[in-house]
Amino acid sequence: MTASEKSLVLIDGSSFLYRAYHAIPPLSAPDGSPTHAIYGVANMVRKLQAGYPEANIVVIFDAPGKNFRHQLYADYKAHRPPMPDDLRVQIKPLHELLEAMGLPLLAISGVEADDVIGTLAKQAARQGRKVIVASNDKDLAQLVDDRIVLENTMNDSQLDAVGVREKFGVKPEQIVDYLALIGDTVDNIPGVPKVGPKTAAKWLEHYQTLDGLMQAADTIKGKIGDNLRASLEQLPLSRELATIRCNLELPVRPNELVTKPADQTRLKVLLSQLGFTRWLETLSRPESVATPEAPKTDYQTLLTWAEFDAWLARLQQAELFSFDTETSSLDYSQAEIIGVSFAVTPGEAAYLPLAHSYPGAPEQLPRDQALARLKPLLESNSHKKLGQNLKYDANVLANHGIELNGIAEDTMLESYVLNSTASRHNLDDLAKLHLGVDTITYEQLAGKGAKQLSFADIDISQASEYAAEDADITLRLHQVFAPRLAEAPVLNQLYRELELPLVPILSRMERHGVLLDITLLQQQSHELSQHMLTLEHEAHQLAGQTFNLGSPKQIQEILYDRQQLPVLKKTPKGQPSTDESVLQELAEDYPLPAVILEHRTLSKLKSTYTDKLPAQINPKTGRVHTSYHQAVTATGRLSSSDPNLQNIPIRSEQGRKIRQAFIAAPGYVLVAADYSQIELRIMAHLSGDLGLVKAFQEQRDIHQATAAEVFNVAPDQVTPELRRSAKAINFGLIYGMSAFGLGKQLGIGRNEAQRYIEHYFQRYPGVKSYMESMRERAREHGFVETLFGRRLYVPEIHSRNNARKQYAERTAINAPMQGTAADIIKRAMLAVADWLEPSTLDARMIMQVHDELVFEVAEPDLAEAQVEIRKRMENAATLAVPLLVDIGVGDNWQQAH
Repeated sequence: MTASEKSLVLIDGSSFLYRAYHAIPPLSAPDGSPTHAIYGVANMVRKLQAGYPEANIVVIFDAPGKNFRHQLYADYKAHRPPMPDDLRVQIKPLHELLEAMGLPLLAISGVEADDVIGTLAKQAARQGRKVIVASNDKDLAQLVDDRIVLENTMNDSQLDAVGVREKFGVKPEQIVDYLALIGDTVDNIPGVPKVGPKTAAKWLEHYQTLDGLMQAADTIKGKIGDNLRASLEQLPLSRELATIRCNLELPVRPNELVTKPADQTRLKVLLSQLGFTRWLETLSRPESVATPEAPKTDYQTLLTWAEFDAWLARLQQAELFSFDTETSSLDYSQAEIIGVSFAVTPGEAAYLPLAHSYPGAPEQLPRDQALARLKPLLESNSHKKLGQNLKYDANVLANHGIELNGIAEDTMLESYVLNSTASRHNLDDLAKLHLGVDTITYEQLAGKGAKQLSFADIDISQASEYAAEDADITLRLHQVFAPRLAEAPVLNQLYRELELPLVPILSRMERHGVLLDITLLQQQSHELSQHMLTLEHEAHQLAGQTFNLGSPKQIQEILYDRQQLPVLKKTPKGQPSTDESVLQELAEDYPLPAVILEHRTLSKLKSTYTDKLPAQINPKTGRVHTSYHQAVTATGRLSSSDPNLQNIPIRSEQGRKIRQAFIAAPGYVLVAADYSQIELRIMAHLSGDLGLVKAFQEQRDIHQATAAEVFNVAPDQVTPELRRSAKAINFGLIYGMSAFGLGKQLGIGRNEAQRYIEHYFQRYPGVKSYMESMRERAREHGFVETLFGRRLYVPEIHSRNNARKQYAERTAINAPMQGTAADIIKRAMLAVADWLEPSTLDARMIMQVHDELVFEVAEPDLAEAQVEIRKRMENAATLAVPLLVDIGVGDNWQQAH
């Protein structure tokens, strides 16, 4: 087939570029440069290659600079913001990638991509060729005819002439007039005010053309008619701006635009640089440039011992197998196994149903017997397991007397270590992002809300497809992530020596749980209720009327309508805000906001903790069992839920009382071991500031030392007030606080706060140098790193939004300290666990909160435990300054803390 006979696919490259940039979560190459727009465009192009294997495919971009439309109308595209920096840097590597794929690229100065596309499309159509214009730009609908169609790769839809009429209400030849009437805010093309798509389509249905409508303008009644008549002078210009030129003199003809074979060598180099590992792996296949097809799936349901034994033999012989459980509950402490699934090779998996109980369910293998047969394999360290969040599966298996060993890989943690902020790390999102697969979701399977089915009630044939897919997709994701980790040795070490070994430790902590004093919690709930009633009465008196303190709308009416308090901030809908930060600022000058704020705080404590914690106690163990999450925070810190231990307040008296309800069992005490000022110590190490390092090495009170330096007084003359100010400066600068923020916190003017900051940096110049270097590193690479090599991506560092950019700069400064602190306490947990596991001491690590580890220790073993815990925590990392650990002991957490 000659070039003049092949279909021609014209890709609107500029449209693809912006769509990919906004649709794909931030991704980065191994060198930290952004790649998400490149990734998205390349995927859409490859999809078109797969769909049109015999076609010639051309990519057309807008050329830099102005074009003829700017000469017609100086304000053309005047409101369009500049291209974001993190998009601009992706254009050159994208062009290189497309050229290596063998695709012709065009960018013609003085005109737009639409005009180039229009000219080529009409020339090719006149040759009798089929033309596919790949874009979601409505302007290009004017090109559609019997040989030219518009294709949207986002939703796999095509628009022919009938489709254009159905979508816009007008024929393709009327699109230009339609666009002139409605205008375009993005390109700043003026339309007729208040005329939208429906009105424009109705007018063109009746008058056929814009000229016909303009001639009849005097007959159009009402305000809309006035608007039309007022726009008559500019409508011809709007039409000209919206008209795609299809008669350009181009340097090439359609016949000369031929897709060439990919330059495999160049493509491999580029894909390696970009970190597109999965694509790189397919290049040995003949169809390497086309979208790799997913393996054909062969999923089996195991209902007989023979089928089960055959798979068991395969698993025993496999170097690595993917494993997943299906359960009765998301609460691991109460969940029972309904079935398990396995995969050894991509596309092939099996589901073993064990406890489906709906009417008419087929007979299944007895759960206890089947699990007993699996137990040696699952408990074997020599048989390597792969999973997605295997900690959950380990906990559920423990409910059935099985201790999961041989945890070799976890795709959730692989994804998290590679880039904690690129996406969420659940299986569905990872499959979509890295495999292009839309997995079966649990809601699709079981419904949602109150009517959601338990997994035991799911038809086995449907359950099998869902469960086997989970095991299969997990295996395929690992094959994507493993090479990427191998290419980044430091990240691979972090994954294998820190995150993976932590899984069984966290699992044991979760299963052991924490004892609660229910009576004390009930008493605290009662006290909070009484206090809230008092505050409610006080608020009503201050307001001069009763109102609901839990209603933002009523609070808004009282504060702003009746009491005329100043409006400091508005909601997105334009209403005066009543959020916490606003109330805090108002509370400095007005009594009612302070009362409302205190009431809101107590209400949250009551609903979140004192009322809820007793309901979260497991009836079998009498303890609460939190869930620790390794793949949630951007910095590597652990988070927890059900209950969220990290958010229990410690600054307020009521918050500290809640910690009193976390108690030791009879004969035991709680030991709380807390790193002292760890982030400041990490700052001293990372910055290398001599004054800061010396203060810590000499074990001086760092806030007193800072006060002495900043306020130029002798250390013994530092007052409590000066020390508090120095503490605010120390911690404020770590978090990138501005002079305005510091002044507000200290109750001083911005200029005075700025002098404090400047004086601080004069005394500690290494800190300032460090901060500047972190901002620059983030701008250059797109990420910063912890002391142990964890990458903390800062995708907003090039944002055109100044507030976002400043936040990203603060993150670049603080994230290495927070991330290093997270890494250190994880290393401490591993070190303590290595000692505790073989030890004969009766002690358990039961909680991790911020920079603190909490243990339940038998009273006779207390002295030895304190020594060993301190030693291992203080030696978890070697810094330029000593790590110090404060240890407290008590019958409850508050006493120990």
